Amino acid sequence: MVSGIELWKWRNWARDAAKSADVDPTEVDWLLREVAALDRLALRLESFKDKTQIKLPMPLPELTQMWQRRLDERLPVQYLAGIAPWRHFSLFVSPAVLIPRPETEYLIDLAVAAAAPGGASPPLQQGHWADLGTGSGAIALGLADTFPSATLHAVDYSPAALAIAQQNAQRLGLAARIQFYQGSWWQPLSALKGQLSGMVSNPPYIPSHLLPSLQPEVAKHEPHLALDGGTDGLDCIRHLVETAPDYLRPGGIWLIEMMAGQADTVAQLLQDRGSFCKIQIHADLAGIERFALAYRKPDE
Repeated sequence: MVSGIELWKWRNWARDAAKSADVDPTEVDWLLREVAALDRLALRLESFKDKTQIKLPMPLPELTQMWQRRLDERLPVQYLAGIAPWRHFSLFVSPAVLIPRPETEYLIDLAVAAAAPGGASPPLQQGHWADLGTGSGAIALGLADTFPSATLHAVDYSPAALAIAQQNAQRLGLAARIQFYQGSWWQPLSALKGQLSGMVSNPPYIPSHLLPSLQPEVAKHEPHLALDGGTDGLDCIRHLVETAPDYLRPGGIWLIEMMAGQADTVAQLLQDRGSFCKIQIHADLAGIERFALAYRKPDE
């Protein structure tokens, strides 16, 4: 326990320290919302200052050490708290998984729009969907939440990442709807060839030579396995373009996230493969061409 006035003083110190270290001081309030269960209004009005006791999961000196790591090591605040918000979920995260980004949330909305009733039989909202490179499980969880009649297949190469994803599925009550597999891309899903209603992926897409120049929070702490897309950033995307037609049913959806500047090449890869139709590029909220969507051509 800590008094409101003590926590108020700590917050002022932490915010000043953040500004001095060129870290966004609003992260302090995010951390306090997570660890001290303070709401935005109490923080904005500083009304928590008047409380005699506030429950903290750790002594204040430990919280200070935690915040110092954020500043000195550039450790992302989500890893410090072990939690990241995504859509309406609160997901467990660790340095074994990428921190799910707000822009990736749009993949779920695109999948919903792409699978809207259009005469497909069975409907695309049903059947089997794959999340390849699931990481924290965010995409699989978003799809399971949105498509209650679908079975989700979540694949990751990292056993540590899969453990986090399974924890998240249990926590959110969606574990019965998602099957988890350790392996590389499609390799664990050979029994589902030709059956998938959709495949969604946020694959590694950063060119290898750019990794050291990323923000230190990303370059030093997030898993390079989930970031490094090879020489031009497109190695994994090429693989998914090449192999997905074997797994998607006719009319099945192919949907990925990519980096700014890759859209034209990805659209051309899909076109050249010859197995896709209705190829689309979609921008994120910042106007960056971030997502590629296509359908497997119906069998001739």
